[in-house]
Amino acid sequence: MKLLHIADLHIGKRVYEFSMIEQQRNILDRILRIIDDKKPHAVLLAGDIYDKNNPSAEAVELYDDFLTGLSEKNVKTYVISGNHDSGERISFGSRIMKKGNIFIEGIYSGAITSHSIYDEFGEVCIWLLPFVKPATVRPYFESQNIDSYEQAVKFILNQAKIDSGKRNVLLAHQFVTAAGKEPERSESEIVSVGTVDNVDFSVFNKFDYVALGHIHRPQSIGRETVRYSGSILKYSFSEAKHQKSVTMIELLEKGNILLEQIPLAAPKDLREIKGNLEDLIKPEAYRDADREDYLSVVLTDEEGYIDPIGKLRTVYPNIMRLSFENSKTGKELVYIGTTVEEITQKDPFALFEEFFVVQNDRPMNEEQKGLMEAIFKEVMGGVGF
Repeated sequence: MKLLHIADLHIGKRVYEFSMIEQQRNILDRILRIIDDKKPHAVLLAGDIYDKNNPSAEAVELYDDFLTGLSEKNVKTYVISGNHDSGERISFGSRIMKKGNIFIEGIYSGAITSHSIYDEFGEVCIWLLPFVKPATVRPYFESQNIDSYEQAVKFILNQAKIDSGKRNVLLAHQFVTAAGKEPERSESEIVSVGTVDNVDFSVFNKFDYVALGHIHRPQSIGRETVRYSGSILKYSFSEAKHQKSVTMIELLEKGNILLEQIPLAAPKDLREIKGNLEDLIKPEAYRDADREDYLSVVLTDEEGYIDPIGKLRTVYPNIMRLSFENSKTGKELVYIGTTVEEITQKDPFALFEEFFVVQNDRPMNEEQKGLMEAIFKEVMGGVGF
């Protein structure tokens, strides 16, 4: 039996205020083509369907298109919610969707659910565990002291009647560790400070394969068959060197599992370039690269330029982040495009400081700061100072 494991779609996500919706549409179409080519018996979608628990209309429309595409194929689809999702929204219409072979578990309601599918080796039990917190589980086990994520997951699984003689697959969306060793994370993932929200992989010992969501780099943790498929796109520059993929699982007889990573490539890559401005805008600098990629640019010029980002965008239109690194700054000074909402929340002097850096490739010195602070105080009557 072949199962396709995907997770962390984050539909509707914006990266440095650039919409990823068309990138996501392309990748989801690519996944549908993979299904046509590889013909899995089921698709496992392990949470974080949306990037926000109140997704935009265009995000909901794209997810609807994807689910429709899945339902039109001869493949069962199993879906759980992630920490970015609203379980109630993910569950909407779930009873009707069963008729289209789409099985959704958005909310934990006191017991873990399972579904059975069959092949020549017998039964495979697919268990669905949406993202849970201790507070989610505690009301169902009032006599127990559930203070950690691991305790919460352990109590849920201990209540399940799992037949270890059968092949068991679990979908879960948690932060899983292995004897204290953490999976490799990126800056786009939100994980609590410390290990209060971790679940040790040994909790899943009864399962032949654990299809995890939550961590964006494809990787196994503890054992090869406890696995994060990773996000479908690069969602931060800490992921720039990741090879995004989906995971194909082939379950043979009990204890015999084959895994295959199928690479995903977006139309526009997300990557970093570094150098002085004049070199970066020369044709030889981008001859073998796509100028339409989403970029983080690190300028190393010792002397400043007027409007460096304007000059760069004549060559690279999709610059998301601009940094400066030279002997004057001693560190990177990052400029990130400011949205209208962010502008309204910042004080005018902070905005002017950002503008000065972008225009002059360096921060203001103390004398310049003092002069401008005096001017702002006079103009604004001391408001905000």
